[in-house]
Amino acid sequence: MIKNVLVTGGGGYVGAVLIPKLLKKGYKVTVIDLYMYGENVLDAVKNDPNLKQVKGDIRDNALLEKELKGIDAVIHLACISNDPSYELDPELGKSINYDATTRLVDIAKRSGVKRFIYASTSSVYGIKEVDNVTEDLALEPLTDYSKYKALAEEYILKQRSPGFVVLILRPATVCGYSPRLRLDLSVNILTNSAVNKGKITVFGGEQKRPNIHIEDMTDLYVKTLEYPDEKIDGKIFNAGYDNMKMKDIADTVKKVVTKEMNKKDLMIETTPTNDNRSYHVSSEKIKKELGFVAKRSVADAVKGLVAAYKSGKIKNPDDKKYYNIKTMQDIKLK
Repeated sequence: MIKNVLVTGGGGYVGAVLIPKLLKKGYKVTVIDLYMYGENVLDAVKNDPNLKQVKGDIRDNALLEKELKGIDAVIHLACISNDPSYELDPELGKSINYDATTRLVDIAKRSGVKRFIYASTSSVYGIKEVDNVTEDLALEPLTDYSKYKALAEEYILKQRSPGFVVLILRPATVCGYSPRLRLDLSVNILTNSAVNKGKITVFGGEQKRPNIHIEDMTDLYVKTLEYPDEKIDGKIFNAGYDNMKMKDIADTVKKVVTKEMNKKDLMIETTPTNDNRSYHVSSEKIKKELGFVAKRSVADAVKGLVAAYKSGKIKNPDDKKYYNIKTMQDIKLK
């Protein structure tokens, strides 16, 4: 039975929504995070006796050895996230996204951890011509970020052994409100633009992008601690919901923001782009094998973001803390 859970990157965009859910379920949770985007993201649960927050670097082996003692399951979210942030310092990106990940899984296994859940990315597929991108297709990562995510998957799967269950999730682009908000993800970008600039700028428009609401994604991470070993051991699952063209995402944003904020003159501006990546990620396997189906739409994510703006939760949308690359440029990690 899983009782003690360690979440790397628990102070991040997804972690800030996940940690309260794990605590509500009764798990004892240890978070390891550098808290680059603020140390107050878990303030709502900071006094929970089952929460231990460790400000630390997953590249610190001694720290991992110490904190993994007595842990039953690891949910590994920590990474330099997205291509632009990774490309600021590829050496740093590799040291965190690959080197530290391989050591983490080694130490976890040695420490008696029973279950290791890895947050990969649907971008490991690269560009596919097929209508539905399924888990059995060859990986063709286009960037170092996605390449090292794919290599980390490969390494983790090789460590699988009796008593050490490993699971790879390949999430679509996550969207929606989080206490550690990101405004550099497609749905969130367009919503921010609509609310604060009075127009929506779409680059291209015909490209398809798979999305998943942050509440669905975090529900899934909670469920990964509950599924029987045989359902998930050594498995890879895509996790998505809406596969929408960028122009359709823009239309959705316009409809929701117009209705929720009474913005009648909201314009959509379309400009050319060199980024014509387009893919339709299939989530049929996770539905068939685990019964998991995302319940919330892109429109729901936009509504949640609008509500956060209206209630004053998002104080200054230009603050660099909402943008990974701007924060990374300011913080010099060694």
